[in-house]
Amino acid sequence: MSSQDTKLKQKKSVELDKKSSFVNSGPVHLTTVNWKNVNHRRIIAASLVSGTYVLELDRQENRQDSEALAPQWWEFFNFELFYPLIDTHDFSIFGAVYEFKPKDFNYCQPGIIPQFVIAFRGTTLKKHSVSQDLWLDLNIIKHGLHQSNRYGVALQAVQTMVSAVGASNVWMAGHSLGSSIAMLVGKNMAKMGNYLETYLFSSPFIRPPIEKIESEKVKCGVRFASSLVKAGITVAIKGMKDNRDPEDPFKALSAWVPKLFVNPDDHICSEYIGYFEHRDRMEYYGFSGIETLATQTSVTGLLKSAIGRESEVIHVVPSANLTINRSPTWELPTFMQAHGLQQWLKEDLRLQSKVYQYGL
Repeated sequence: MSSQDTKLKQKKSVELDKKSSFVNSGPVHLTTVNWKNVNHRRIIAASLVSGTYVLELDRQENRQDSEALAPQWWEFFNFELFYPLIDTHDFSIFGAVYEFKPKDFNYCQPGIIPQFVIAFRGTTLKKHSVSQDLWLDLNIIKHGLHQSNRYGVALQAVQTMVSAVGASNVWMAGHSLGSSIAMLVGKNMAKMGNYLETYLFSSPFIRPPIEKIESEKVKCGVRFASSLVKAGITVAIKGMKDNRDPEDPFKALSAWVPKLFVNPDDHICSEYIGYFEHRDRMEYYGFSGIETLATQTSVTGLLKSAIGRESEVIHVVPSANLTINRSPTWELPTFMQAHGLQQWLKEDLRLQSKVYQYGL
């Protein structure tokens, strides 16, 4: 390796360390936390997810004890690492369970301050974890994430914590791939009547980027046609199944309202904007029956179901508190920044929020 290559590698390493360092990249301004402030809660959840990313980077870079950068991300907010979540295929750290340990023991407020937060990172491009991360990304597209080892480990961790302290004392948070894991776990916990406060940053929505179509009329037409197709396929499949479940699966999940954080310039998650707006529009114009059938799945999921293949469509969710980052686009000039977690660590964002409650 030439001296120039060595210098370039060292420069990249320094830049990576700066991004991983809480002092350089974290919300150091948040020295006083108001747990009733929704922005503070969002920033803390995003910081714990960042800590999970850095925990894996520390492992790969063999940074230990005083050299480790990850602890800064949770200790600043009086959390401790309870235990990491390990993927048994590549032994990477994909998640972490954090326990709130305030210095003032009178500081605990059940239902407001979580006792435990379970956070899941997204895809990393580091050599010891990238292949497994990308494989799981592919499984999100194929609606097969529920069959992965990583999902099983995550679900077991959440169930254990909820059994120990109750759902009201446990939060979940995730970014990108980690957000899909949290979404899937949250859905299955909700089916059992456990509604966890959940922060989903840049959660993938598997559909062509209709939201990028400039013409509003064309955009609405494409969405309406898609709803008709999905509703038609759903009716056809139900007609073929003699033992179908008569219960509305969305109704069972409707009480769970995860917090979705999206950027309109991020084509991986921006479809959530159109998904919920279209649902409201269909109901307003009297097409709620069609949309009730169409909104619960995807065409890919329906076709897999038709040929008897098991699938679990992660991205469709009945209810959500949708928050859109409407900050000027020049502040986030690239796709990676629009998809990135860093934006949600800021307090001075122009945010637009709306709660969508299914069945109301």
